[in-house]
Amino acid sequence: MSIKTHTLHTARLKNNCPTCFGTDGLEFTFTQAEKETPFFKKPATEIENKLYCQTCKNNIYPVNWTEDIERVFDYNKKIAETYKQYLKVKPLFYILVVVALLLVAAVVYILIPI
Repeated sequence: MSIKTHTLHTARLKNNCPTCFGTDGLEFTFTQAEKETPFFKKPATEIENKLYCQTCKNNIYPVNWTEDIERVFDYNKKIAETYKQYLKVKPLFYILVVVALLLVAAVVYILIPI
């Protein structure tokens, strides 16, 4: 099973960094994970977000966000479009279903005399 991460939206902010007070380094990144197995591929339901300051090279956690940053976060979260929820099955899944049906049919044919 592998998990791939897709970047949905990236936004540069003009707000002050709560750590270094710089105005040109903040960047929001919204990502979504996608789980892939030999049988299917499915995106995660939740969106992960990260606020990073390019100036002081720190992650800014939500505890330190100001009201302005929260407002910009809400706006950008609406812009970030998630992948639609789907379950994409792979050919191996179909092969196993057909083999299972054939086994059930063979057992029923053998056990029930005609």
